[in-house]
Amino acid sequence: MLRDQRKVDADHLKLLAIFHFVGAGLALLGLLFVFAHYSFMNFFFANPKLWEGQKGGPPPAEFFAIFKWFYLVAAVWLVTCLILNLLAAFSLRAKRHRTFTLVVAGLNCVHMPLGTILGVFTIIVLLRESVRELYEVRPVAGT
Repeated sequence: MLRDQRKVDADHLKLLAIFHFVGAGLALLGLLFVFAHYSFMNFFFANPKLWEGQKGGPPPAEFFAIFKWFYLVAAVWLVTCLILNLLAAFSLRAKRHRTFTLVVAGLNCVHMPLGTILGVFTIIVLLRESVRELYEVRPVAGT
């Protein structure tokens, strides 16, 4: 029975690593969306020819300046999530840094709905006593 549980745990850790790589890919996709949205908005706000013939004219420059801060915060958050998910995926594959991976799982819970599912399942798997034992066992060099 113990042998079967170790195989199940190893399979779950492999799947979680794959899904953390997917989470990192989604963060990259979100980052590309933020850059595309910024470029799109910058084009419309900075192009005076688009506003010719409009009653109100272009919006004030301060309006877009405020949005630049939102873009910056979103980009920093997505880059952080991308890096943390990549590190967590590599940690899961190597069965190392369990506490770090638990922290990343907690942060993933903020990303509704897919990140929440990934975070909750990661926490559930990593809190199993059998998985904790897998993390404590270190292979001997040369075997």
